[in-house]
Amino acid sequence: MRKIYGPTKENGQWRIKTNEELRTKYKSQDIVTVIKIRRLDWLGHVSRMNETRCVKKIFEGKLEGRRGRGRPRLRWINDVEDNLRKFGVKRWRTKALNREEWASILEEAKVKLKGP
Repeated sequence: MRKIYGPTKENGQWRIKTNEELRTKYKSQDIVTVIKIRRLDWLGHVSRMNETRCVKKIFEGKLEGRRGRGRPRLRWINDVEDNLRKFGVKRWRTKALNREEWASILEEAKVKLKGP
């Protein structure tokens, strides 16, 4: 957000905006909340795609070869599935195929992320 809105010139000096200034300018949900919801929205979109689409092939593709030593790196889907677990969503792959059901899950997630 600081990059989008840029610095502020005050008394001839440039300074970065404070969190409070950014909140008043943005006037929307927390950016982390927006990102989490949009990732879930994208997940539902990709899961409903045709099997021949490149994005779907990449999403479901498996790499060949051996993996490196050590702990496996976290993937995008690991983070999204962790969010879904926190929202109490089970069997998300079948639920994402139904657009209306997925939309209701997204609405519930928005409510849970907003908090009190």
